[in-house]
Amino acid sequence: MSDVGYMSLALSLAKRRKGLTHPNPTVGCVVVNEGEIVGLGYHEGAGHPHAEVVALEQAGEKAKGSTLYVTLEPCTHFGRTPPCTDALIRAGIRKAVVAVKDPNPVVGGKGIERLREAGLDVEVGVLEEEARELNEDFFTFITMKRPYVTLKLAQTLDGKVATPSGDSKWISSPESRRFAHRLRSEATAVLVGLNTFLRDNPSLTIRHIPFGRQPLRIVIDPELEIPMDSNLVSDGMAQTLVVFSRRDPAKESELLGAGVQLLYMEKIELGELLKELASRDVLHLLVEGGAYTVSQFLKEGLWDRLVVFQAPRVMGDGISLSGLGVDRVNDCLKLKIRREHALGEDRVFEYVPVMESPGLRW
Repeated sequence: MSDVGYMSLALSLAKRRKGLTHPNPTVGCVVVNEGEIVGLGYHEGAGHPHAEVVALEQAGEKAKGSTLYVTLEPCTHFGRTPPCTDALIRAGIRKAVVAVKDPNPVVGGKGIERLREAGLDVEVGVLEEEARELNEDFFTFITMKRPYVTLKLAQTLDGKVATPSGDSKWISSPESRRFAHRLRSEATAVLVGLNTFLRDNPSLTIRHIPFGRQPLRIVIDPELEIPMDSNLVSDGMAQTLVVFSRRDPAKESELLGAGVQLLYMEKIELGELLKELASRDVLHLLVEGGAYTVSQFLKEGLWDRLVVFQAPRVMGDGISLSGLGVDRVNDCLKLKIRREHALGEDRVFEYVPVMESPGLRW
């Protein structure tokens, strides 16, 4: 097997924990001795041993003189766990193949430098693009000091996300709705605006796929209109954070008593909200609607990925994205399709910004 093959295996190991390691990146590692795979590992999550340590423990004495393949640069600092570079050196690794450098300034090339100083042969950049995409949320979180933002829409062929009355169940197919739960599994938190929340009473939990945790549920509710019997308050399935801007001591006390987290902002500004969420270790935010909320993230350029489920339906009159401030065709937001595929009767499109985006400046 080639370097690319071993690194592909390491990436597949890392993908097993996607969404389960926040605020840490997801990392996979393979140890190879004379063509034999002697160690495999991935990072379970914050506070657990890193992928390199897991793979080296599995390799045991066979690690000496081996080549180690890892999807992210090994760390050099003491955090919740000791430095991985020291583990590689102690184990007698001969060569380290690293997919991509760590954007964290605490590491940022220091791990590679430390290994080279210890006499290891180090190669960097094998499947770098794939490794960057796998951890693009972590890269954004570290470099931009805000969560990576995924926007999600389900719409008709003519771009409607709901009827004039607000009904949207269901525009997308069952297959698309299951896939949407996979998107939730990648996110630290899921956010909706007030209108969508009041209309749909969503649960915002991961239900259609097996998964080891639930995302933080966030609703923007300026005047604390959230009903106490709503799913986000009463179902006990996951933590809920309500973002509000008008004080109501009685309602605040009632919500706190129900276990709801509250975030008061004198003026709710999305940029400031994202900074606050980052301070709470929200690495990846999924925005599920509605049309107004998604439009505001688009308008302010606070997004990194847009996932559109397009159903083979035509609605005519209805609710769509709005308020983007576009007067001329040349002023339209320009997007790039990163991938597309069929799900049931729907097509799913994944877009990223065409121009350099703050969230993609690595």
